Amino acid sequence: MSVAGSALLTASGGDAPARVQMGATLGFHIILACIGIAMPTIVLLAEYIGLKRHNSVALLLAQRWSRALGVLVAVGTVTGTVLSFEMGLLWPGLMREYGAVLGMPFGFEGVFFLLEAVFTAIYIYGWGRLSGWKHFWTGVPIAVSGIGGAMSVVAVNAWMNQPEGFQVVNGQVTQIEPWQVFFNHASAYETPHMILAAYMVSGFLAASIYAAGILRGRRDRYHFTGFAIPFAVAAVLTPVQLIVGDTAARAVAADQPTKFAAIEYVETTGTHVPEYLGGIYVNGHVYGALRIPSMDSLLVGFSPGTKVIGWESVPAELRPPAVTLLHLCFDAMVGIGSLLLLLALWFLVAYWRRRTLPNTRLFWRLGLLGGPAAVLAMECGWIVTEIGRQPWVVYGYLKTADAVTANNVTPALTAIVIVYAGLGIGAIMLLRAMSRRWRAADSPDIRGPVAERALQPVWRRRR
Repeated sequence: MSVAGSALLTASGGDAPARVQMGATLGFHIILACIGIAMPTIVLLAEYIGLKRHNSVALLLAQRWSRALGVLVAVGTVTGTVLSFEMGLLWPGLMREYGAVLGMPFGFEGVFFLLEAVFTAIYIYGWGRLSGWKHFWTGVPIAVSGIGGAMSVVAVNAWMNQPEGFQVVNGQVTQIEPWQVFFNHASAYETPHMILAAYMVSGFLAASIYAAGILRGRRDRYHFTGFAIPFAVAAVLTPVQLIVGDTAARAVAADQPTKFAAIEYVETTGTHVPEYLGGIYVNGHVYGALRIPSMDSLLVGFSPGTKVIGWESVPAELRPPAVTLLHLCFDAMVGIGSLLLLLALWFLVAYWRRRTLPNTRLFWRLGLLGGPAAVLAMECGWIVTEIGRQPWVVYGYLKTADAVTANNVTPALTAIVIVYAGLGIGAIMLLRAMSRRWRAADSPDIRGPVAERALQPVWRRRR
């Protein structure tokens, strides 16, 4: 994850193809990674509800979700394998200098991925072949492995932001402390922030599919349950994510002040620093922004007198590029997260008061948009993380320009774009074909007793 964002506006000369390639592959893979991290837990929750409450609709959803998950894990395996090669081929300087430091977290990620792949196959094959609770427990290692793999990969990125656990003696990396590398200072906030983001992306994205069906008139128990389970997971975790994100922002202000300065348009160090919502930075001026006096200082240190370091504190060549992009991506991430929080509160309050879902088309339209919005917020967050660290690949130790390959990677970039486009289109077509087959199985002429109960109307559409 070390150079994803730098592909967008920071590349120049011979570095451009390598940065664009890494950014494109990571931008695609991270969506699949989010699903691999969080969707197994959502599937297990549906199966647990089905077994505990004898809810055949939830069991049917769990079975179908697991099959869709198998397709996405297979595609993610391909994109993840490509990324593992890219780390060495595109960034030989990073792996040459710090490969020994990053060996343990990457090794752990490989073990967790192997466990996830094996138990995913067992879980999918086990439907109808294992008794209920035995089958349920075969899925638990998938959820655990997804979280463990996320911790391992994010530990690498966090270490690049806050490198520690080693010494450099005469230009050589020595005295490596693997556990300090893994549990570095930045991982304390980056890891929960990423895992919560994965659950939000998976929950809102899965729910949006069923919101689309409800808007088309499929107002039955199958679609309402299919919406409620993943949406409830995302709704409960959204306020937690905003708290973690606020903590992470203050940590970045302390640990990577120039990144924070670029995110918040802080040019010079001072107190009573204003907060800018939106706006474009041009030659020392911010145009089109909502300016809130002293708010930035309040957010950083809970006092208007808090000093915030500006980017002029370091030479121009050590400042993050594309400050407008950084700022707007950060605002988009926070803004979308806040809107999703309001949608989550609507859902939770309605269910708490009436034990039912909101019965208005506005809610379902917003539920449909919630999935793509969560994906966009997650992508914006990674752009902020990666571009904000530039020009460093290992903060304070190794510049990106010194880590990139000198070879021409334009042919590989072209091939990657074509292959990934094919993978994405193929995965969507396969999932749509599975959906059509399931809908045909639920049609009145061939559906069984489970589908009969699942497709009973819940309520009539409100006029």
